[in-house]
Amino acid sequence: MHPPHTASPPSISRRRGTLRAAGALGVCSVLLLTLVGAAWHPLMSFDRSVARTTHRWAVDEPGFTQACRILTDWVWDPHTMRVLCAVTVIWLVWRRAAWWTALWLIGTVAVGTAVQQAVKAAVGRERPTWPDPVDSAHYAAFPSGHAMTAMVVCGLLLWLLHTSGAGRALFRAALGVAAVSVVGVGLTRVWLGVHWPTDVLGGWLMGATLVTVAVAAHQRWRPVTPRERAPADS
Repeated sequence: MHPPHTASPPSISRRRGTLRAAGALGVCSVLLLTLVGAAWHPLMSFDRSVARTTHRWAVDEPGFTQACRILTDWVWDPHTMRVLCAVTVIWLVWRRAAWWTALWLIGTVAVGTAVQQAVKAAVGRERPTWPDPVDSAHYAAFPSGHAMTAMVVCGLLLWLLHTSGAGRALFRAALGVAAVSVVGVGLTRVWLGVHWPTDVLGGWLMGATLVTVAVAAHQRWRPVTPRERAPADS
């Protein structure tokens, strides 16, 4: 019989695996942040080369560029992602027993926004500038807020869907939508010339790091419900 708040060996193993993933992602995030902050020449040259090429394509393909603006400004916008998160929170609160998870979700998204803004201010990276821009954006470039917010919200919601016992078909469909959204929003930011490629990569890495840390915290500290405690105490 396990104590009420003692995780079984499989749960401990899963949590350790999550922490290892968080550590690896965190190291990659810090490494990229260091290279961008130091303006490492090979990385900066890569950014400029890709940005020049994609901007030229964006100017030559106004129809596709307009579609990218609609997707990035409305479908995959950070505000849209936060609305999706808010709807999920309302559903969790409606379930009553999931109040702790609802607070965890709100807190994680809020931390993600705070980290994103803090890193932007600390790095102070300038956005690409063009004589013939196809879109505009404000504040510092690194990391991409669109990319990081999409990664955080989609990652958390996918994990919640998985742990809720969703069917395989539903989860695969959600995984596909999430993957297209996270990758798509990053590519649109580069295509529209408002971010360097490494801004997007940094947003993805930092977002994934936060998701894995948050999942590990949820696995460790979520209160055990009476329904979950009963089989262990029998």
